[in-house]
Amino acid sequence: MSAIGTVAPTSVPLGEPVGSARLGSADAARTVGTRADVEIVLPVHNEEAVLAANVGRLCRYLDERFPFAATITVADNASTDRTWAVAADLARTTPGVRAVRIGRKGRGGALRATWEASTAAVVAYMDVDLSTDLDALLPLVAPLLSGHSDLAIGTRLASGSRVVRGPKRELISRGYNRIVRATLGGRFSDAQCGFKAVRAEAVRALLPLVADDGWFFDTELLVVAQRNGLRIHEVPVDWTDDPDSRVDIVATARADLLGIWRLLHTAVAGSDRAAIPCRHGDGGPNALARVAGVGVVSTIAYLALFLALRPLLGALAANALALVATGAANALAHRWLRPGPVTRLCAPRLRLGLLLATGASLALTTGALLAAQLVGATTLGAQTAAVLLGTAAAAPVRFLAVHRLSLPARTPPERAAAPWPSPPPAGKDHP
Repeated sequence: MSAIGTVAPTSVPLGEPVGSARLGSADAARTVGTRADVEIVLPVHNEEAVLAANVGRLCRYLDERFPFAATITVADNASTDRTWAVAADLARTTPGVRAVRIGRKGRGGALRATWEASTAAVVAYMDVDLSTDLDALLPLVAPLLSGHSDLAIGTRLASGSRVVRGPKRELISRGYNRIVRATLGGRFSDAQCGFKAVRAEAVRALLPLVADDGWFFDTELLVVAQRNGLRIHEVPVDWTDDPDSRVDIVATARADLLGIWRLLHTAVAGSDRAAIPCRHGDGGPNALARVAGVGVVSTIAYLALFLALRPLLGALAANALALVATGAANALAHRWLRPGPVTRLCAPRLRLGLLLATGASLALTTGALLAAQLVGATTLGAQTAAVLLGTAAAAPVRFLAVHRLSLPARTPPERAAAPWPSPPPAGKDHP
């Protein structure tokens, strides 16, 4: 397990099994020595008062109602009370529980350290106060174990959720998620609900691209996953606010805003793309709608720039400058909106695509303007019609140059879903 900060994590092994746990006529498999389907991490900081009782509650739920092999990891991040002593005791005495001590405070850092070291097919986490009703756990992980989705999140803001909390926290939560959608294009409803799960191969590819180790970790993980074309499943949850929550709202809001600003920069730089095979190709109606939408907007912007610059520079110079400006914006828009791995702005393929697209547009629109001048059509209307005709003629070339050359189509993944376990015969213990 990698170190977080300057202090390496300390680990206490899984408690020894003390007998089989039952699930009706089938046995639950929270046993040592078997690769877990799900590893559930409880990141904790100064939670000595509730840790033992809530780990016990989670264990009982897994033993009685959860049909997959699961382990629990208590990730203590720099607690200053007896949290670590409680966690270590639980790991020594409770089957299927492990404790890890990390020397730096931060939920994101605790999740990074434990998820990187996990051997489970799916890694998950929940807040130790168990604010989210545990009946949402199976709907959370089932789409990941079946291979349907890559990430799953609990949401307090979707239809069907039942939430008990004060108006202040409700307002802050809704406001924050609106900001995430407006600035980062988030297509998920609740970035900060402490109830998430990720497929192992996805988390291994995503974690190197997630910089934050605090509260913004959740938002950044989801945004990076979305930008890489991964499928995010949402589960409406029943959620009751913890009255003992010690989150510093002002400091957290400041860190979140700085994180949003950083993600806006990485979107432009293209530095948050991972080598993850996408579940879907980039064709189909969504891709065509995106290409058409960006093309319409860039054409309108080009025409507005041309008309604004024409009285100052003349038709030919105004055309060239407008094309260069909107051509670069067009390519960046395609690259940002298209999910999955893309090249950086300085990459040779993208520069070549920009050069070909802009060159083709410049050649055809300039030719149209010169042809109009040859026949004496130099009025504003005639020159506008000429550049529009040239732009339309260049559209197929722009599409091939930017969309196909600079942003090569991705192939569907060759992935095997984690097997859906069949319950063993009644009365038999798991190995």
